[in-house]
Amino acid sequence: MTQPSGLALTGAQHDITAGDYHATITELGAGLRRLDHRGRASIVEYEADEMPPAGAGQLLAPWPNRVDGGRYTFQGVAHQLDLSEPAAGNAIHGLTRWHNWQVAAREASAVELRHVLYGQPGYPFCLELTARYELSADEGLEVSVSAANAGSVAAPYGTGNHPYLTAGTPLVDECELELPAAQWLAADDRGIPAGGPADVAGTEFDFRARRAIGGTRIDHAFTGLAAGADGRVRARLTGPEAEVEFWAGPGYSWLQVFTGDALVPERRRRALAIEPMTCPPNALVSGTDLITLAPGERVTHHWGIRLRSL
Repeated sequence: MTQPSGLALTGAQHDITAGDYHATITELGAGLRRLDHRGRASIVEYEADEMPPAGAGQLLAPWPNRVDGGRYTFQGVAHQLDLSEPAAGNAIHGLTRWHNWQVAAREASAVELRHVLYGQPGYPFCLELTARYELSADEGLEVSVSAANAGSVAAPYGTGNHPYLTAGTPLVDECELELPAAQWLAADDRGIPAGGPADVAGTEFDFRARRAIGGTRIDHAFTGLAAGADGRVRARLTGPEAEVEFWAGPGYSWLQVFTGDALVPERRRRALAIEPMTCPPNALVSGTDLITLAPGERVTHHWGIRLRSL
């Protein structure tokens, strides 16, 4: 009789350390499974033999968020993606989060994973993707996501990541949020944008000045992001004992923020997803901020997380 192999559902586990920071990245999807500082978690963590709950920590490529009906047209050619969100009739979160990513480089404080996305129905393009996770004792985690067009024709591209942040409180209601976003994007009940960006001023979604989340329900894309002198946009989730700082570098023009109200009861409003995105939901259809990669062209984006105790 064949004995079970004992492989974890998320494949090989890549542990990295710097100072008091520890992180674990999975072979499956190049996902971020664990990130803690002095034993305090800064994200929703899960076990190696557990599927990423509600997309926790997943890398999203070659598009983030949703594609309405999975149908889009690129350079005059119509394409139909598989409906990976069948209940809503959408294609969601790209094509690589359930694929194996192989180690390209490794050191104590960093790991770089690589995946070649070959053509498939609905996306007949070829991308060489890399994801580098690196820890610093002072600055925490930096993630670098690169895509190169390895094919012979231009390819549409967008990327995002799906960390759920926690400041150590039972519910995010007890936290304060600072989100430097001037505009928000309304969506229908299928998660598809219902119009263009609107001003957050005077709405419940204005967190430009830090304030309590309370009972605010958020599942929206935000833009009009205000960057600092270093080009990074910074959001902060603050609890009584800890603060999680999330930053996104140039090219991440959108942040999807989600209080988790639609999740199963044991995960509802337990953490706050702040998801960096290079383009908004349905960008393959609308073309908004969608990147076109010429053959041989490469693009890289950076984001990160730092945790501090109060």
